[in-house]
Amino acid sequence: HLMKLSWRYSSLHRRFLAHSDIGTNGIQSYAISSNEHFILDVLSQGDGSKYAELVLEKQLDREEQAQLMLILTAADGGLPQRTGTARICVNVLDNNDNFPQFSQSVYKVQLMENSPRDTLVTKVEASDLDQGSNAEITYSFRQVPDKVLTLFQLNPFTGEITVLGIIDFEDAEMYEIEVQATDGGGFTSRCKVLVQINDMNDNAPEVTLTSLTSTVPEDSSPETVVALFSVSDRDSGDNGRTLCSIQDNVPFALKSTVKNYYELVTQKPLDREKVPEYNITITATDRGTPRLTSVRVIRVQLSDINDNPPVFNESSYVMYLKENNPPGLLIGTVRAADLDTEQNAKVTYSALPGNIGDLPFSSSISINSENGKVYALQSLDYEQRRDFQVTVRAADGGPPPLSSEVIVRVVIIDENDNAPFILYPLQNSSSPANDLVPRSAEAGSLVTKVVAVDGDSGQNSWLSYQLLKATDPSLFTVGLQTGEVKTSRPITSPDSVKQKLIVLVRDNGEPPRSTTSTLNVLLVDGFSDAYMQLLDVPQEEEQQDTLTLYLVISLSFISFLFLVSVVTIISVRLYKTRQCRDQYVPSSRNFYSDRNFPTNRAETSGTGTLPQSYCYEVCLTTGSGTSEFKFLRPLVPSLPADPISFPFSHRTSNVRGGEFWVLHLHSIDLSYFRGNPVPVNY
Repeated sequence: HLMKLSWRYSSLHRRFLAHSDIGTNGIQSYAISSNEHFILDVLSQGDGSKYAELVLEKQLDREEQAQLMLILTAADGGLPQRTGTARICVNVLDNNDNFPQFSQSVYKVQLMENSPRDTLVTKVEASDLDQGSNAEITYSFRQVPDKVLTLFQLNPFTGEITVLGIIDFEDAEMYEIEVQATDGGGFTSRCKVLVQINDMNDNAPEVTLTSLTSTVPEDSSPETVVALFSVSDRDSGDNGRTLCSIQDNVPFALKSTVKNYYELVTQKPLDREKVPEYNITITATDRGTPRLTSVRVIRVQLSDINDNPPVFNESSYVMYLKENNPPGLLIGTVRAADLDTEQNAKVTYSALPGNIGDLPFSSSISINSENGKVYALQSLDYEQRRDFQVTVRAADGGPPPLSSEVIVRVVIIDENDNAPFILYPLQNSSSPANDLVPRSAEAGSLVTKVVAVDGDSGQNSWLSYQLLKATDPSLFTVGLQTGEVKTSRPITSPDSVKQKLIVLVRDNGEPPRSTTSTLNVLLVDGFSDAYMQLLDVPQEEEQQDTLTLYLVISLSFISFLFLVSVVTIISVRLYKTRQCRDQYVPSSRNFYSDRNFPTNRAETSGTGTLPQSYCYEVCLTTGSGTSEFKFLRPLVPSLPADPISFPFSHRTSNVRGGEFWVLHLHSIDLSYFRGNPVPVNY
């Protein structure tokens, strides 16, 4: 027989009943095979039968021996004695008497940072010697920080630890996680999981500015500290080692002080006017793989130093001003610029001391100190001064002030404010000029020439002549450009003896100005006849003699003055041209009577405003009743001569009981007197 017994960790001395026969043939004794755990306890019943109890003497351990095989032998009291055996199979039932056991008390693993979600970190394993539900193990984290719970997750059935969140080496280099295993009976055990995070080069260097000078003077010396900064990298190893640099095209350099600390210093001279500010690009690179780089831009502004003087926009100025200007008129503007800034660039203008003629600049012009505008303080006259120069200074407001100077030339523009001035014939209301013309004069004979000048310049001084009014307009013509008065036809008997001509001299200005010259022309029958007496002015004999004497004296004095003036002018001209011309035409002084006229004369070719030379002879008797000379038609053609010859006169023999004078008047280059007319009264 096989008796199966199940044993569940029963207490000691537990009894089991074995059924047997009864009576004498009943079981009289029991015996069990040798074992460590059970013994038989044979007992007698009331009827004398024996029975046995299987008593557990030593505690069972299923984990050591899950099943025991026992042989029970029973012997009866009969004859022959019979025995019977039974095999007892004792199955030891499990009781939760074992704790879960981890395969390792400490798990050490390495994990790359930035590992993706669900990456397997490690797998913990625990075993339980129990059976059934007692051996069913579940895993869990025990007393871990919340941070760990956000980064890792644990499978409670498999023990797998996987990545849940973002693993960052810079946050933590290692995590210590305690894992608990619990069996079905509630027994637990623990282990540690050490997760070492391996660094990846996932952090670029960081540039931290410690100190920065707001502005740097442009005259800073080399090695001037501009900024202090540090460079750090949260990575480790080569990933955290950095290199720092700036661009090459700036006058700055980096100096390393202590570990990962740098100074930005000046290296070359600075010039704010060329570059007012710099953007310094600091580049920090680590040595990881791949290399990561970060950039920080530092703005360095340069402060101004007064190192630039004002500069005029022109090297010199020429300003034009019309004469007769109203006082306070704006002439022009000078401008200067300063490359500096603020007060260093504030420019003020002033005129350096000087004179315009005998007057200081301050009385004639004024310069606005702020905007450089030049004003005329008084009316200016072109005929007095055609231009002048003034030196203008521009100074800035920096300490120390710097300045520059420029020449301003003011050119006065001529206006037509001067009427023509008659040089010849002189306009004298008390004794008007008279010209003698023989009646035998042919058409085109020269009577006289009107000579005029104009104090203006340019086209304002271009003169034209025209016959404005005449007693007989058909008898005379006036050269438009020359001013020569000529006969336009032969003189006839009906022509009046006294001809009055009014010649208009006009300039070419805008508006044009003009003046008139009045000529009295006497038509005479012969050269030897004296027609000096005005027809409308009666004279007495004594008065005529006195006037003639005065005339002779005046002519002598004027001739002397004129000779001195001409010699002086010739000397000046020869000095300027440095060419000496020692030419002259000797004067012939011949005394002749009314029966004989000179055949040789001194004359000059026209070099000034007179284009030709003319020789005029006037014969006067001592009884002449006028003080004026009359011009006759030239007796001989013009002969070439020196540029200037001198007027002279000589006395002749008596004519009709008296004396007469022959006056040779020759043309004079009036260009010597241009702009400075010298009126001469004959």
